[in-house]
Amino acid sequence: MSLMKEFKAFAMRGNVIDLAVAVIIGGAFGKIVSSFVADIVMPLIGLLVGGVNFTDLKWVIKPAEMVDGVEKVAATLNYGNFIQVTFDFLIIAFAIFMAIKGMSSFKKKEEAAPAAPEALAPPSNEEVLLGEIRDLLKK
Repeated sequence: MSLMKEFKAFAMRGNVIDLAVAVIIGGAFGKIVSSFVADIVMPLIGLLVGGVNFTDLKWVIKPAEMVDGVEKVAATLNYGNFIQVTFDFLIIAFAIFMAIKGMSSFKKKEEAAPAAPEALAPPSNEEVLLGEIRDLLKK
């Protein structure tokens, strides 16, 4: 089998297609959650703690300086951005947890539902004949 045929067989398997769709949807979901955290959650938390914008929080290790007419950028540790990204992660992880929990409970309900009782098969010719003999013997 040629390399192209093998690759085509691999790429067209259901698992690979499902994974590709999941990655695309996950990326879009991540953007939604990042926006939710950055634009809604963090401003509310910042307001509660005194109007702090978390993305602006940083520790200046070395301040900016002018050297020969060129400004050197300050060296900073941006811990506020780290707090923001941590909130993003926690919310995404919680949303995924809830989605998986919902799917597994749905699957449990589906498995727990009893199967519809099978219709009784019509009696065979032998059973019908035995039933007639029994009825005749009773008379």
